[in-house]
Amino acid sequence: MKPLKADLLILLVTIFWGSSYLFMKMGLDSIAEFNLIALRFGLAFILAGAIFFRRLLRIDKTTIKYAALLGFILFLVFTSITFGLKTTTTSNAGFIVSLTVVFVPLISALIWKNKIEARLTISIMLAIIGIAFLTIQLPFSITIGDFLCMAAAFFYAAHIIVVGFAAQKVDTLNLGILQLGFAGLFGLVFSFIFETPTLPGSTKGWFAILALSILCSALGFILQTVAQKYTSPERTGLIFSLEPVFAAFFGYLFAQEIMSLKEYIGAILVLLSITLSTIKKKDSAEELNVEKNNRIDCIDLTRDLEKST
Repeated sequence: MKPLKADLLILLVTIFWGSSYLFMKMGLDSIAEFNLIALRFGLAFILAGAIFFRRLLRIDKTTIKYAALLGFILFLVFTSITFGLKTTTTSNAGFIVSLTVVFVPLISALIWKNKIEARLTISIMLAIIGIAFLTIQLPFSITIGDFLCMAAAFFYAAHIIVVGFAAQKVDTLNLGILQLGFAGLFGLVFSFIFETPTLPGSTKGWFAILALSILCSALGFILQTVAQKYTSPERTGLIFSLEPVFAAFFGYLFAQEIMSLKEYIGAILVLLSITLSTIKKKDSAEELNVEKNNRIDCIDLTRDLEKST
């Protein structure tokens, strides 16, 4: 596969993920929050499991342990987002959750006691100012939804770091598929406890759930895995930074969400912080080593995928 084609596939995945905020908001019109999580990840697990059934026959206990942990963190991510979307816009949610790429190096620096670079410090400052422009409304109030989306960004950063650690120890394809199943299972359990599990009662609800399950979860995961073998991590990170732009676009196009000038300024600052945080020095061996230890081993994951097919 040529790098241009791989970049286009990554862009397609980014569009899927950018649209997910709108689909989640649509789905919440038909079913409750935990119910939506259960259906989204449950159906994604069934689809991915059916495709890679033979691979899943070789699961070990270590894989199940890490998958359960990652599934729970993923459940926390989307619990925060789905509840957050009840009181914030899809545009705000997209930009705030995208701060994951700023949180990842920050958390890594704190865990491994690495020196926080000037580049990361500037990224954090830009992100904080951008979030303030996006979320603070006169007379100086922030919605609970915005706080929940910030929590989602933090949880997702933790998820990425744990994946980077677990990927060195277990079969990464099985890990990726099983975490979807555990996330759906946690959603189902909480739905039974706090809600009454149901199926969507409208065509709109089913469309949202199927789009989230097939496009944003199962297909997005597979396409990302294949494409990242043929493009660089830097290019991938920069393309993924467009996710909030697509979230804002879909929010405007289908939900008539119009951002104010203040919010546009905040969005631009957040994008600048994300872009700055994804730029790596190619001549720094130490940086490359840290990146290697804390990033999913995309090449191994792709080989697993190809073997399964």
